[in-house]
Amino acid sequence: MIRLHVTSPLAAAAPVAPTLDQSRYLTQVMRLKAGDDLLAFNGRDGEWRCTVAEVLKKGVILRAEEQVRPQTFGPDLELIVAVVKKARVETIVEKAAELGARRVRLVLTKRTNADRIRLDRLDAIAEEAAEQTGRMDVPAVDDPIRLDALLDGWEAGRRLMFCDETGGAPAVAALTAAGPGPWSILIGPEGGFSPEEGERLRSLPFTTAVSLGPRILRADTAAIAAMTLWQAALGDWER
Repeated sequence: MIRLHVTSPLAAAAPVAPTLDQSRYLTQVMRLKAGDDLLAFNGRDGEWRCTVAEVLKKGVILRAEEQVRPQTFGPDLELIVAVVKKARVETIVEKAAELGARRVRLVLTKRTNADRIRLDRLDAIAEEAAEQTGRMDVPAVDDPIRLDALLDGWEAGRRLMFCDETGGAPAVAALTAAGPGPWSILIGPEGGFSPEEGERLRSLPFTTAVSLGPRILRADTAAIAAMTLWQAALGDWER
């Protein structure tokens, strides 16, 4: 069944108004008509079976019928990635949504060299991935900030998986030893972190420096590998 992320509140008999683009998708691509069913979620009220109540010239109106799943959230995991080329950033955001990240944070490092970022495009990619994967929320994608500023304002109690291309501990064992809780994964730029950045990251008390193997990985591959390792050690795959 079609799944749609909406911003409207979801409750019994409540009207739900998709965006114009979503309405066109429902009627022109999927050929839905009045009386047809689909699933909708908003990240707050769970997942609901909705019926197409009206097909208008400029959109459709849905009606929420019944909740089919209560609201749930995945692990408190965020992916922090240095800005790289546009196509690779788009892949990273899509896979982060598929692999359960709650948030994607973009950072600028000393060796960042990348295209201009369109957050609206990345938000749309995250939303589509959430719809397709069955998750009940859409990961946020933040504006890029400097790495130093990110570390200066670090959230108390959150641990950092630092994917260190110069060497680190075997990932699964190191993560298991560090234990569960709120986590972030940090992926560097194509040219790697500068020596000064690497030294600061390794010195932080909340950092767990890990290796992603003997080969140098591109940023998108490293992000997928790191999230897979984290999920295997501390995530929700067992559920």
